[in-house]
Amino acid sequence: MATSLLFPQSEPGPPLVGIAKLAAQGEALAEGHLVDYITLANRTLLTRCNSRRVPFAWMINPYRGCEFGCHYCYARYTHEFMELREPLDFERKIYVKQQTSTLRRELKKVRPGEDIAIGTATDPYQPAERKFGITRAILEELAAHRGLGIGLVTKSTFVISDLDLLQKISEHNRLTICVTITTLNTSLARLLEPRAPRPDLRLQTVKRLVDAGIRAGINCAPVLPGITDSPKDLEALARAAASVGAAFVFVNPLFLKLSAERVFAPFLEQHFPHLVPLYKQRYAGSAFLPREYQQRVSSLMRKYREKWGVGERFMPVGTQPVAEPPIGNTQLTLF
Repeated sequence: MATSLLFPQSEPGPPLVGIAKLAAQGEALAEGHLVDYITLANRTLLTRCNSRRVPFAWMINPYRGCEFGCHYCYARYTHEFMELREPLDFERKIYVKQQTSTLRRELKKVRPGEDIAIGTATDPYQPAERKFGITRAILEELAAHRGLGIGLVTKSTFVISDLDLLQKISEHNRLTICVTITTLNTSLARLLEPRAPRPDLRLQTVKRLVDAGIRAGINCAPVLPGITDSPKDLEALARAAASVGAAFVFVNPLFLKLSAERVFAPFLEQHFPHLVPLYKQRYAGSAFLPREYQQRVSSLMRKYREKWGVGERFMPVGTQPVAEPPIGNTQLTLF
């Protein structure tokens, strides 16, 4: 694992094409604290997902990049598609997809039984949403349809602002809201997720969603070895999930792509230097943790779910319970 990084200026490369060209043509919309908002002339909102590791067929990401600045975020690699390779570009250059009018036509491609995941590579309710409302525009379109399977994942309490639309969507579609909570320790959460809402506020968000008749639960992803993976921490999360009526609580270990490692490694060295050798060993040659570790964490949470009466996350996708996917799935899992 790298402990120091240099970014030499590269020689001019070939002309930009595709999403990189569209990003380069974007215009400044506004500025936040250390953040630039830039237009992105997206040609599509609905993206086919071909990975066997996730239980959904389609993805919608209203933005590119995410302001919450979570040090472990696997989605940083998506900025590399736009030839933006500075590690902090992902949280400081937020691209706003403005062509939401294409969604109605694109939804015709979704077949019965295929699910749509919102927020697989960005938080749809990050601070940009307060300014631009792209997620709300997407939900307004989804509310006009029936029979869709929809999952949305967020760390933000701002999801409550769309409660009216979420209720309307859930009347005629299968809707699941996953609120990500990696730890209940406020100080630790501030270190890991410096610009995300406090975990207690996220718990209350789950409660408000549940009280409003929305199926909502807790997505504990990623679980960080030596930091958030103790039995005490995992049981506390299951107990908290039960206390707010969460439909499920799901865990998944850290998936450490190189783009995320460039940010996570310096963070680990600064705040948890004693864990650096452990991470080097466990992530040697792979972005995934060893299968044995994943099995241990999954088994622990299964035990705590049963103890505190928290349900399985797949229950509402169909009429019958569906088994959990193979161990090793990425942090994209929503249902």
